[in-house]
Amino acid sequence: MYTKRVGNLGERIAENYLRDKGYQILDKNYVFRMVGNPQRGELDMVVKKDDIISFIEVKTLRLAQGEPFLPEEKVNFSKQRKLRMAAESWLMKKKIPLNSKWQIDIVAIRIRGKKVEVSHFENAIGYK
Repeated sequence: MYTKRVGNLGERIAENYLRDKGYQILDKNYVFRMVGNPQRGELDMVVKKDDIISFIEVKTLRLAQGEPFLPEEKVNFSKQRKLRMAAESWLMKKKIPLNSKWQIDIVAIRIRGKKVEVSHFENAIGYK
């Protein structure tokens, strides 16, 4: 339960951060089930700024003082593949052409005590 609470907190922080940067929130917590596969993919957020749709993966870690681990390092190859498939599913569901401008970003949040650090990695995961 602790991990879920930290994740929810991170998503709220990321949403506020992106809104402050001028992004429009289009969707949150979109779930994609792969045909013939019990696994599912999820998009934490779908946002838009200018004419680019960004699919946001939020990674949040509550860290002890001096702990060097970076939350963005938790987005491994398998997770990247699921994100690409979920992004394409969302575009198709919304009838948006796959060749429109879109990208997958990572918002990494590190919480140390009361200090919060946010890093936004735009177009972090290639899809073509």
